[in-house]
Amino acid sequence: MPTAPALKRGIRFRDLVLFYVVSGLSVRWAASAAAAGPSILVIWAAALLCFFLPLAASVMELSSRHPDEGGIYIWTREAFGDFSGFLTAWTYWMSNLPYFPGVLYFGAASVLFALGAKGQVLAASPLYFVGFAVAWLGIITLLNIRGVNAGKWLNNVSSLGSLVPLTVLVVLAAVSYWRFGPVEHFPAASYMPHWTLRNAIFWSTVFFAFGGVEAGSAMGDEIENPRRVIPWAILVGGSVLAIGYIAGTAALLVALPSDAVAGPDGFVNGIRALCTHLGVGWLLAPVALLVGLNAVGGAAAFLSSTSRLPFVAGIDHYLPSAFARIHPRYRTPWIAIGIYGLAGMAVALLSQAGTTVRGAYDVLVSMAVIAYFLPYLGLFAAMIRLQKRPVGPEVRRVPGGKPVAIVLGCVGFVSTCVTILLSTIPTEDDPHKTLTVIKVLGGTAVLVGTGVVVFLAERRRARLRGMARP
Repeated sequence: MPTAPALKRGIRFRDLVLFYVVSGLSVRWAASAAAAGPSILVIWAAALLCFFLPLAASVMELSSRHPDEGGIYIWTREAFGDFSGFLTAWTYWMSNLPYFPGVLYFGAASVLFALGAKGQVLAASPLYFVGFAVAWLGIITLLNIRGVNAGKWLNNVSSLGSLVPLTVLVVLAAVSYWRFGPVEHFPAASYMPHWTLRNAIFWSTVFFAFGGVEAGSAMGDEIENPRRVIPWAILVGGSVLAIGYIAGTAALLVALPSDAVAGPDGFVNGIRALCTHLGVGWLLAPVALLVGLNAVGGAAAFLSSTSRLPFVAGIDHYLPSAFARIHPRYRTPWIAIGIYGLAGMAVALLSQAGTTVRGAYDVLVSMAVIAYFLPYLGLFAAMIRLQKRPVGPEVRRVPGGKPVAIVLGCVGFVSTCVTILLSTIPTEDDPHKTLTVIKVLGGTAVLVGTGVVVFLAERRRARLRGMARP
């Protein structure tokens, strides 16, 4: 990095493990996967081998080669230059903006289950949902500006929102299985994935349930001994993710029919059905509140980590220099965090605006479909490209060295390419297939083009400033 910002190294091994848990282990995915039937267990295994393993290995090595603040931005910049690094960062942080209201709306809906019949009155209230999202984004932003210790505290507590509900689910499912047997007997053939275009599109999204392990490295200068801590934290946190997703999905499959866990409220609906079935209805309220906390933690983890990318881009003068400012007391990149938090609030407000603005929000979400995947192309390509450069003994390499690293990078790159291709295909029940494709591709082109314009404008401004100096 061109400068040595006085950031505080306050993130330790435990904090980073819990960060990976809260950013990667979303209880929504267990219910969504279970609704697809037992063949999804094979897809989970494929996702582990074809996406998560290459991603985890790449992050381990790249964060050891370049353990600086900025993570994926630094890696792609070092591999392919400033322009590629900036565009990777731009698509990464822009694609996360629609994620914030999406995950917080899920949390808001889950909390209503804890309020019983009174809470369901709010289920159709736009004011409640947008208020929930904006309020929590404000709290998350202020805590992260307040300091790395305050921000990591929220991440650590929110990890209970995934660990406890999934543990309760597995226990309840085991008790139900022991007392009543499986709710449905699946023939052996049902475990084999049935190829259809609709299924393939869904499978590709399941792969990215394991995304997010790269996010922690964006705070490299705030992690104590990142070269040592990051690999072990990924190993422990990744094991929790794999066990949580597969065990949670299997528990729902044996205890409940697939239609009971379909839809955005599928997980909490499944918990409610099991609690009612087993006569422990009192468990529903605390579990629903914890699921809401899981959603808050997901938003907090990605806001805290992704906001570091514009901070480093500000240091490199590819965003206004204000982004590079560090709070003199709290030692956090407060301008970058604050602006990113406000942008998330603006998107949340757009999601409940009038039809015209709502249409604009839908376009923004369409932009994020591919934009979310594009940074992974840069990450895996950087993993392959940087194998040409020698490293010192302090760098932790992938076991097997360069050949294994290249193979893993290629597997991850191909998996990402397939997912991007499938994400452009409209579903079979879409009445306007051509329009959908145009919207997705056009929206992505607008998002990437905007990043190009920002990069070129800031580079020109920096050049003019340099020419004006005596």
